[in-house]
Amino acid sequence: MFGQSKQPYPSLRIFNNPVLESLTHVHPITPLLVWTPIISGLIYYSVVEQSLGFAALSMWAILALVVWTLTEYLLHRFLFHFPAKSKTGKYLVFLFHGLHHDDPNDPTRLVFPPVPAFFIFLALYGLFSIFIPESGINAFMGFFMVGYLCYDYIHYATHHFSMKGKLARKIKKHHLQHHFQHKPAKYGVSSPFWDVVFGSVKSPKEKK
Repeated sequence: MFGQSKQPYPSLRIFNNPVLESLTHVHPITPLLVWTPIISGLIYYSVVEQSLGFAALSMWAILALVVWTLTEYLLHRFLFHFPAKSKTGKYLVFLFHGLHHDDPNDPTRLVFPPVPAFFIFLALYGLFSIFIPESGINAFMGFFMVGYLCYDYIHYATHHFSMKGKLARKIKKHHLQHHFQHKPAKYGVSSPFWDVVFGSVKSPKEKK
């Protein structure tokens, strides 16, 4: 399943503690199993308990998916590639994302571990609740997490599948160039849209 070989992948070990080490390895089906019930519950509550109509639900869905693509871009560019100076900061950046750049094809480290993802979800739920009314926050977060799942599996596919179609090939090329050209550019994974908006399709050296 998901293109994994029968032989165990020789993953880089980052923790001596076997429990901590095991938490860094995630089967690609795990996010779907973890988040689908949560997403379904949020949308069900919005429709049944909060009586959200089709038009309102569609509006929150579109807004959530757009906001997700922006969130994905900002997190990738400014958090996962944060130019840390301290030893602790560099280590945290490595755990969050540097490890993936050191070994980009490890199939057990291409989707985000559900435990830290859940805490990030709670933090974002609280943040977005400041701006989104109670009547729409559950629908918004439900579709926001749909966007997250799409990102996770597009990311997995760019590293492990031969993506077909003009758009799919463009997305795959965009992300692999982010990895293998070793330039600070191309931060969008599920879409290059925000790279175009913020001028990060090309690195500063390429622009010159």
